[in-house]
Amino acid sequence: MKHYPAFLSWTIALTIPFFLIMLGVRLLMTPLFLQFEYNLRPGFPADPYGFTTADRLRWGGLSVEYLINDADLSFLADQELEPGIPLYNERELSHMLDVKVLVQQASKIWYLQMGTFIILGIWAWKARWLADYLRGFSRGGWLTIGLIITALVFVLTSFNALFTAFHQLFFTGDTWLFLYTDSLIRLFPLMFWQDAFILVGVICLGGGLLFGRLGQRWAVRAR
Repeated sequence: MKHYPAFLSWTIALTIPFFLIMLGVRLLMTPLFLQFEYNLRPGFPADPYGFTTADRLRWGGLSVEYLINDADLSFLADQELEPGIPLYNERELSHMLDVKVLVQQASKIWYLQMGTFIILGIWAWKARWLADYLRGFSRGGWLTIGLIITALVFVLTSFNALFTAFHQLFFTGDTWLFLYTDSLIRLFPLMFWQDAFILVGVICLGGGLLFGRLGQRWAVRAR
């Protein structure tokens, strides 16, 4: 029993990077990020095949909404650019389904993680190992900073390789590769994803610094 505080403290530390990454991902899955990219991002590429900014906001917003709602694939399959011309082809729809499954499974783990943190915090307070509990957040914050700085170096120097590796890790075969004329590429060009990776990284760095500094400070006070 006496070893539980140290073990749980390190367990918390190792799970903090995932927690902060998911926080960043969920913050970006909002209309504000789409508005920034399509309206305010300097140099954001126009669609050479005709999507206007209003089109991108409409179809991009629906695509993001699908990822976080409870609707089935017909939510996207029934969308038409014009009568008889679907928004997404079968390959794109299949990929969007894969992404939805990944996002929602990761979100469930994230919610469970938040609940676990709360339960452990109450236990730590009552059982008088609050300093170990808070130290876990501090260690996790610094660990996150190290991992994110490494990832951001790859984003800035070889984003294509990182982007490819990410998709090969989470998706089967080449199901994530599309033509430049496909709606997914027209709505979400490579610059969109590069910005998303960078902003998630910035959010993680901010959260990691907050956890790292405050966690250690509060752990000292909780002794």
